[in-house]
Amino acid sequence: SMTIQEGFTLPQIIARMAEKGLGKQEKLSKLVYDTNFIQSLGINAESLEGYLFPETYLFAEGIDEKALLKMMVTQFRSYVDSELMRDAEKLGLTLHQWLTLASIIEKETGIVEEMPLISSVFHNRLKRNIPLQTDPTVIYGIKDFDGNITRKHLQTPTPYNTYLNRGLPPGPIASPGLAALQAAVHPAETNFLYFVARGDGGHTFSKTLKDHNIAVREYLKQRRRK
Repeated sequence: SMTIQEGFTLPQIIARMAEKGLGKQEKLSKLVYDTNFIQSLGINAESLEGYLFPETYLFAEGIDEKALLKMMVTQFRSYVDSELMRDAEKLGLTLHQWLTLASIIEKETGIVEEMPLISSVFHNRLKRNIPLQTDPTVIYGIKDFDGNITRKHLQTPTPYNTYLNRGLPPGPIASPGLAALQAAVHPAETNFLYFVARGDGGHTFSKTLKDHNIAVREYLKQRRRK
């Protein structure tokens, strides 16, 4: 058996597979970026980032790398049912865009109940053409990220820097779970444009920059107390 957690990136998934003895790491690393293989799975993307569904899998001994990845994509498609896809289309999202948004929501919060609220912030910003300004996308675009995001990172141009670029980034930044996929197409109805961590795993949501700055100051106070 092998468990892929929600929010795992391609390198993390490949490392988990190799750790479990399921295929060779070098071959898997090539396949997930192999255009012909990706297209053979019916996916129009540059990689399988986001398309390998987080789940606990049971594999037969000796399964080859292609069959392994195909099974995970098949699992992804089994959850992306026609009703959810119709909801995505109503919001003007392609499958790839939907998956991209869901992956950002997944990386922003581990609290399922918060996901529709996080989703509402991003949808409200997209409608108003306000940059998403989400750190997980910036981090994804940084090679050899050391765990400490800086002002320099936020100012470094990459396709995934949503502080500098408006709209969604080019593709998913991780594998979202079902809750994040659902939240991406079923956002809560709010006027929120901002959110900041509270320090307890949850977030404070704000409609105005003034209220958001107050919430940020409160968060920084709590950090200093700790």
